[in-house]
Amino acid sequence: MNKVILLLGPTGVGKTEVSILLAKALDTEIISADSMQIYRGMDIGTAKPSEDQRMSVKHNMIDIISPSEPYSAGRYIEDITPVIDKLHRKGKIPIVAGGTGLYIKAMTRGIFSGPSADWKLREELASLEEGQIGALYSYLQELDPEAASKIMPADTRRIIRALEVCLKTKKGISEFQQKLTTPLPYEFIKIGLRRERKELYRMLENRVDKMIEKGLVEEVKKLTSLVSNSKLQNPTFELSCMQAIGYKEIAMYLNGEIPFEEAIRLIKRNTKRYAKRQFTWFNKEEDIHWIDITGIQDVNEIFKHIKQILDWLIQNTE
Repeated sequence: MNKVILLLGPTGVGKTEVSILLAKALDTEIISADSMQIYRGMDIGTAKPSEDQRMSVKHNMIDIISPSEPYSAGRYIEDITPVIDKLHRKGKIPIVAGGTGLYIKAMTRGIFSGPSADWKLREELASLEEGQIGALYSYLQELDPEAASKIMPADTRRIIRALEVCLKTKKGISEFQQKLTTPLPYEFIKIGLRRERKELYRMLENRVDKMIEKGLVEEVKKLTSLVSNSKLQNPTFELSCMQAIGYKEIAMYLNGEIPFEEAIRLIKRNTKRYAKRQFTWFNKEEDIHWIDITGIQDVNEIFKHIKQILDWLIQNTE
């Protein structure tokens, strides 16, 4: 069976630079598994590989759509499959690098195939919630109590999706989730990078500061201008890109909702929370070979650790 290398880990752990060294060593290409790097113009806040890095090794699934265009995990699978197959025909082992748990799950375990997004219905449901906080959760408890028991009452986006499935299909979202799509037919070699939590959180806070220095505020200004010109009734609600960490908080600052210092604090807090959620996703994945790189900042040293384990794994899965 053809192999695919999955280089996993939380945001900011150090996947980008080491994935490039690994791709060069294996003479292959990188496929991004980051749900925000697919959008053009979202560079600083998503920590995309630099132009030089992308010239040194080909990166797929970066800058493929406009921020005003919706995207899904199902479409991601449709888009990466021909890329993976092309590399296999060339005798290369693709490297999928990223931290979007849903994309990884879709590849390795499959995802449920529910109805497509109905933005008019979602807008109507959002309006109900604005009129009475908690109304949607109560509604979901009536229609699909099993789904409601698995969703936090404050998680409006997931509640709306669950209600959307119920109202459009007359079935609960749980029923769809039990019928997963087929995993991709490859042998996945999973390498995970992790750091001690305090070190990772410190690195994430420093990365946020550097993003601000590089011009994140100006990037968000351009993005909000672009999406405001879209044909969507409520692009801030409808577009996933407007919910991305860093963009959402800076947009709140630009709208005068919060001070600049509070926006920075929220970005740092939410980034650390996201890293914690990523580990929850990865803990559901089987057969990840974790490498603790706490205290290691030299990318070449990290590469040596990965390459040693990877060589053994490839040799023993022939």
